[in-house]
This record gives sequence, C-alpha cells and structure tokens, in this order.
Amino acid sequence: MATDLRRIDPPTLPDAASQGYAQVVTCAPGRMVFVSGQVAMDAEGSPAPAGHGAQAERVARNLRIALEAAGATPADVVSLRAFVVGLTPERLAEVMPPFAALFGGPLPAVTGVGIEALAAPDLLVEVEAIAVV
Repeated sequence: MATDLRRIDPPTLPDAASQGYAQVVTCAPGRMVFVSGQVAMDAEGSPAPAGHGAQAERVARNLRIALEAAGATPADVVSLRAFVVGLTPERLAEVMPPFAALFGGPLPAVTGVGIEALAAPDLLVEVEAIAVV
C-alpha cells in the first residue's frame, strides 16, 4: 500500500521550505512509525561529540538507523521535533544542516524547542520523529 504524503506551504504563511521544513504535512493511508528521542549517543557508548553541529550529525545518523529498523526512510518522516539546549538563531543554524541533508528533498513539518537540559549533561540535541510508511 502506497502512502500519500502531501506537503503544504500556504503562501499566506512564512516561507518554510527556505528554512528546511514544511508548514503542514498530510498523510493517508499507511502505517505510522513513532521514533523516540534520538540523541548523540551510539551503540558503542562513545562520548557525545562536542558542539551542537557535531551532535546534530550523530543524531541525524541515529534517526536514519531508527527509521530503517522500522522499514522507513527519511522521506517517510512527516513530523520532526528538535530539542536544542540553549537554542539561539546561531545554534539553530548549526543544528539544521545535518537534518536538511538527511531529508534531501521532501521536508517534514518541524518544530524546534529551546530547552535548558537533556537527560545527560553532555547532550545538546535530541529529536523525535513520526513517519508514515
């Protein structure tokens, strides 16, 4: 069964595509995939890399792995929520490129949330996602 994903960027809202996300994503039919928060940890227990950009790269890699485990691809993601410690416009500019590269063409709906801390003191970026396959 093919999933019909439609990305909508109404001209009466800010230009989301230029910022790396879609204002609205609709889907039907399909199997929903909910990906728990992915952080900059790996299976080997390596320390999280320093810096928001480096952590976003590892988080994007972990998100791809999680999606593949469910039979999904980045193109199937309809919603992404990013939690960023100490969110500023400059940090957002560091965090978004790895996710823009992960998604390539079709962009999901994205919400960025500035937070004080994550589950461990060295973690700076976490994302959770919803995909439909």
